Amino acid sequence: MILNVSNLSKSFGDHLLFEKANISVEQGDIVGLIGANGTGKTTLFHLITGEEEPDEGAVIRSPFTTLGYLEQHVCADSDRTTYEETLLVFSHLFEMERELAQLREALSGEQAGNAALITRQEEVLAAYEAGDGLTYKNLTRAVLTGLGFTEEEQALPVRSLSGGQKSKIGLAKLLLQKPDLMLLDEPTNHLDIASVDWLENFIQSSNITTLVISHDRYFLNKVCTRIAELSLQKVYVTDGNYDRHMELKAERDLSLQRAYDNTMAEVHRLEGVIEQQRRWNREKNIRTAESKQKQIDRMTKDLEKPEYERYDFSFFFDPDSVSGEEVLDVDSLSMEFPGKVLYQNVSLNIRRGERVFLIGENGVGKTTLVKQVLKRVRGVRFGIGVTTGYFDQHQMNLSMNKTVLEEVHDMYPRMTDTEVRSALAIFGFRGEKVFEKIETLSGGERAKVALCRLMLRHCNFLILDEPTNHLDLYSMAALEEALSGYEGTLFIISHDRYFINRLADKVVELTPEGAETFVGNFDDYRREKERRGENGTSPEKQEKQMGAGGLSYQEQKRLRSEQTKKKTALRKAEERITELEEEIESLNEQLVDPSFATDFEKMTELTEALAACNRELETTMESWEQLAEEVSNFE
Repeated sequence: MILNVSNLSKSFGDHLLFEKANISVEQGDIVGLIGANGTGKTTLFHLITGEEEPDEGAVIRSPFTTLGYLEQHVCADSDRTTYEETLLVFSHLFEMERELAQLREALSGEQAGNAALITRQEEVLAAYEAGDGLTYKNLTRAVLTGLGFTEEEQALPVRSLSGGQKSKIGLAKLLLQKPDLMLLDEPTNHLDIASVDWLENFIQSSNITTLVISHDRYFLNKVCTRIAELSLQKVYVTDGNYDRHMELKAERDLSLQRAYDNTMAEVHRLEGVIEQQRRWNREKNIRTAESKQKQIDRMTKDLEKPEYERYDFSFFFDPDSVSGEEVLDVDSLSMEFPGKVLYQNVSLNIRRGERVFLIGENGVGKTTLVKQVLKRVRGVRFGIGVTTGYFDQHQMNLSMNKTVLEEVHDMYPRMTDTEVRSALAIFGFRGEKVFEKIETLSGGERAKVALCRLMLRHCNFLILDEPTNHLDLYSMAALEEALSGYEGTLFIISHDRYFINRLADKVVELTPEGAETFVGNFDDYRREKERRGENGTSPEKQEKQMGAGGLSYQEQKRLRSEQTKKKTALRKAEERITELEEEIESLNEQLVDPSFATDFEKMTELTEALAACNRELETTMESWEQLAEEVSNFE
């Protein structure tokens, strides 16, 4: 036994997370921990690591078990490069290397032949080799490459990396440590499909006992040998992967419901007998009634009505019109920044009713392509009668200072408060929750507000950018159900392979060279790639591809300098936009000032100034957008 969680209970104030939780983890198990947001998955990890104390119960871990824990947000800023930071896992080998160097120097000088030094050298060398001393540098490169770091990114300082890249460094360090028990909290976040494939293969081949929190159902299906679900303050454990767990859960729920229904049917029958016997009111009838009542008491003593998790997230998309047969035609779109081609010669065609998914490596420009489509740049043509709704994965189109109610009502002013609140209630926003500010909501709650607004638009063409990000498993399932019943057309960016398998009839892979369309879902796409011998999920092939064409030190220095310049220009553009918006607001106030109403010369001057500010604002915002895209691509 590696780990035994026994009768564990934990509350925060009056809020009970779970009680009498039991999980036993054996050597080699890969256990997926699932549950709705807020059920206590991360808290359970903290109890296992000892960061928090349980209210009741115990966590028993073998004293010889080494524990490694990857949290969702790890790795502080550092001037060390990505490669150097990751190598710190092997700092004990650095000490051995220094000692071996000193021993070699001593034995090659005056102390040549010293038996004690020779013995010590053999001991240190044996420990060094046993601890991967001969391969740790190559192993570190391979793990970083597998997680998607190019050679140039491995040479960048940690402080210049994005939050997602820093999380990947934490994951790389943990994998290289090879602990006896590994705790992973959402390890597939920030990884593209190729990197997740590599991680799955690593976990399966490493034989490291693993407990993993994840919303990635494809990942849970591929790697997990058992599933533990936190639900209704209890933990339910089943053998098998995610799909098997859901099958067993449905069977268990059905069995419990049938047993309860059968028991209650018998209880109601006996109550009828009791009522009849009491009406006759003879001594024998009274004894019979008392006997039947005792029978009911025995049957209901430990009987509990089956409980089911009630999820508020259930909705549908209903287009109010039908588009023409041709929905979207994209012809030879390209996006290029100074010194870098993001993608080129992208062409695709989407017809009415199709469900098309766009996939590709991180940084290839999937969101950029969608924004080009939405801007209807040259080469983009929408069909007749197409009404478009867009879901932004970052929810940048939400107003952070508005309440939930205001955010939806302001977009649909003709709706009554009751109608808006009814729509929000579908997504779980009830009572005082509708008066919370958008800025205070979680990522999942913001996504639901955005989906609510989208639902109310009744569009016949939905363009969704990573819609499952921030959603828990149950919300993902509800979204899938809504989209499964949608009679319009879908164009979706996603890295969620389970989601793609459920809905896709076409997969479009975006690369720097263009876009290729594959008929079918994700598994069909993968089979076709493997048939061609283009399976990019093998670690060896990834390492070869990502390691090819390494940049020189001078080129790396030039790129870092360019990145700094872009960030400075971006900051100045943001400052100028703020100044222009303030100036425009001031000019608008002067234009409605009654004292200037009859001053034609002054009004002309103000109008010209306002037009000039608006032109500059538009130009500056276009510049800001391009700079933001360039900085994002650096990261």
